Amino acid sequence: MAKRFTTQLFVSRLSGYTTDQSLRQLFSPFGQIKEARLIKDSQTQRPKGFGFVTFESEDDAQKAMKALDGKIVDGRLIFVEAAKDVEAPTTNMNSVTKLDENTHSHYKTS
Repeated sequence: MAKRFTTQLFVSRLSGYTTDQSLRQLFSPFGQIKEARLIKDSQTQRPKGFGFVTFESEDDAQKAMKALDGKIVDGRLIFVEAAKDVEAPTTNMNSVTKLDENTHSHYKTS
């Protein structure tokens, strides 16, 4: 089974002057965009220099990635790649308990 291409792109090395709107404008010639957002510092609300663009179609996302990866935008060389799916971290409570038991038994004194 062929792996599907994602509709979400990860864009890095963006200028500090890039806005959500200018990011959307940069990618809009390649197709219909669902979302364009910069990741911002939670304290200062300043952009961190990277963001995500989500297209309606996989083909449009691929076209945009091929056209814009390695281009200079606002004086910065940007990189565009397919966003990776990230799973939420899970904790197996049984393994934590066993680890704690092993750790505590190691430090027991007679």
